[in-house]
Amino acid sequence: MKGADNKSLLNRCKRVEGQVRGITAMLDSEKYCIDILTQIKAARSALKSLELEILENHMNHCVKDAVSSGSDKDVQAKVDEIMHLLRRSSKS
Repeated sequence: MKGADNKSLLNRCKRVEGQVRGITAMLDSEKYCIDILTQIKAARSALKSLELEILENHMNHCVKDAVSSGSDKDVQAKVDEIMHLLRRSSKS
């Protein structure tokens, strides 16, 4: 990814990184379990949002480019990539 999309994604990733560091600090200072779990849930939600944004960008750029190229081989490769990703994530 390039340009503004990449900068936005990097900023979101840095926020998630900060959330995870915050969880570590909470554990170090022996904060209340429910408060830690709440922060973990927030970090997971932020990661999920980041994941969906990257997937949307992939669909709107990489997959569209493959379709526009007219190459059935390229389109099938993109479909296969996405299906492989979905299969792996459905196991967790």
